This record gives sequence, C-alpha cells and structure tokens, in this order.
Amino acid sequence: MAIPRSGSDLRDPRCFARVFDEHAAGVQSSAQAVLRDPVRAQDVVQDVFLRLWRRPEAWDPARGPLGAYLRLMARSRALDLWREADVRERTRRRAQEETGEEVVTVLDTPEIAALREAERETLRVALATLSEDQRRAIALAYWGGLTAEQIAERTGIPLGTAKSRIRLGLRRLRAAIAAGPDEGGALAPASVAA
Repeated sequence: MAIPRSGSDLRDPRCFARVFDEHAAGVQSSAQAVLRDPVRAQDVVQDVFLRLWRRPEAWDPARGPLGAYLRLMARSRALDLWREADVRERTRRRAQEETGEEVVTVLDTPEIAALREAERETLRVALATLSEDQRRAIALAYWGGLTAEQIAERTGIPLGTAKSRIRLGLRRLRAAIAAGPDEGGALAPASVAA
C-alpha cells in the first residue's frame, strides 16, 4: 500500500490500518509528553485516529506530512484534557476554601465533557443570575459533590436553608435557561417566586 496522498486514501481500511501502525507510537508520545499519563495518552490516540477516520479530508497534504498533522492533533487534544483537569482542580480548591475541608470532585469522561461543552456557557450565564448564597450552595452540591446536609454542616447554616438555597437556585436556573437569551445574547434574570 502506497503512502496516502490525500484524505480520501485514508478511507481504505488497509491504508488506515497501516497509517495507525506507523504513527500510533508518535501520537502517544506527543500526548504523553503533555499529560504525563500513559492511560490518558492512549485515550488521546484513540480520539485522534477516530477523528481521522471520520474526517480524513481534514488532513491537507499540502500543509505538511500526515505524521506531523497527527502529532499536532494529539498535542492539542492532550492540552485540552490537561486544561480540563486544571480547571477541575482549581474548582476543587475553591470549594475546599469555601468549606474549609477536603472536597472530592467527580471526574467527567472525555465523551461526557464533549457532550456538555455547548451547555456550559449557557449554564455559566444562568449561574450569574443567582444570588451569591444560591450560587455557592449549588456549586458545593454539584461541583463539590456535597449533600444538603454536608453543605449545612460545613457552612454553618440550618439544613432547611441549605435545601432551600439549592431548590430555589435550581428553579431560577431552569427559568433563566427556559427564558433564553435576550437580543444581546445574555440570559434574562429569572423572575421566580420564593
């Protein structure tokens, strides 16, 4: 099998298999250099080759060799995963500072993170419509993984208050998201009765 000269050559399973055999180690090395984790680097290898299989025409031979393209894709994806882990760690630390105790966060798989990406910006904007107390309670519950009882205990508020802040905050989030963005793209503050 000849060297692929275009993305269309990569639609042939035999050609694709040969490309995988030739370049998988280099792709893994590029990802591992960023992540320092062979298991996560292997996930990047799978993701890179899956993207190549789905969209082989994205590779333009005029812009460079296939190996360089694949290693660049691997490095970019690894950096994305590294940044996501960094954000999770900063969120965990912020939650720990808020509560004064260790907070364990639940990690998303890359697949789940990809599915949620479009919803994240809407959620960030909707969270800005909440009171600080509601935002803090929801953050501790959902990103910190705490129950209402744990939030009440760690923040020194009654259990009923913690539950109310979560319940009313979620109601306001739903209303803000359902109301949709205004003409400027921002979500309108939700008018929800307490």
